[in-house]
Amino acid sequence: MNWIAKARPSGAATAAAPVKPGPAPSSDPSANIRISNSLKEFLWLLSDIPHARILDLGPIWQATVTFFVDKGFRLASEDMLRTWKEFLTDEEERLRNTPVGAEGEKISRSLLADRFLQSNLQYPEASFHGVLAWDLLDYFDVAVIPRVMERIFNILHPGGAMLALFHSRPAPRFQRYRIVDSQRFEVLPAPTLAVHSHVFQNREILDLFAQFRSSKTFVGRDQVREALFLK
Repeated sequence: MNWIAKARPSGAATAAAPVKPGPAPSSDPSANIRISNSLKEFLWLLSDIPHARILDLGPIWQATVTFFVDKGFRLASEDMLRTWKEFLTDEEERLRNTPVGAEGEKISRSLLADRFLQSNLQYPEASFHGVLAWDLLDYFDVAVIPRVMERIFNILHPGGAMLALFHSRPAPRFQRYRIVDSQRFEVLPAPTLAVHSHVFQNREILDLFAQFRSSKTFVGRDQVREALFLK
């Protein structure tokens, strides 16, 4: 693993997706601010790339937008978990309205994933230099994740980085994340959008990211694993 050599890809930047505003980071000293070595490394790996393009797979916060814009990065956002849950709701409604005996009574999770990706994560190959996945994979259906990972790998630029969080036990509450500064992000309790689906073991994580050429892991005192993967 070589973290000294940084990729310096070139190419035209893609337009960032529209973002919705959010509140600024809390000034409450009791707020759950997490010191993150993986975020520090993620930003360091992208620091030599002019106007690096980043995809945030969580909800967009104005504080996060401001942070990246001030650093000269270009940010797009796609709240994958919310979009997936809305997609499943629509599919369930469609199946309920399908006449008995009609074609396609039962659809596999892998086929659902393919349908979902027909209208989501639709970016050209190598569109982004960095992807912030947060703890998205812990909440996705395990049968769907390989399809999602294949798409993420494809839209990530060679030499690009992906940051992901993995809980060592089922998360006690649903949380969202927003950037505070270059080494800290805020952990925000949120209304439950999804139930923690799977605790990934080391071998499972390595298998998921088998296409990536190197990785680095940081384990916090709360046993949440911060993982950084380099394409």
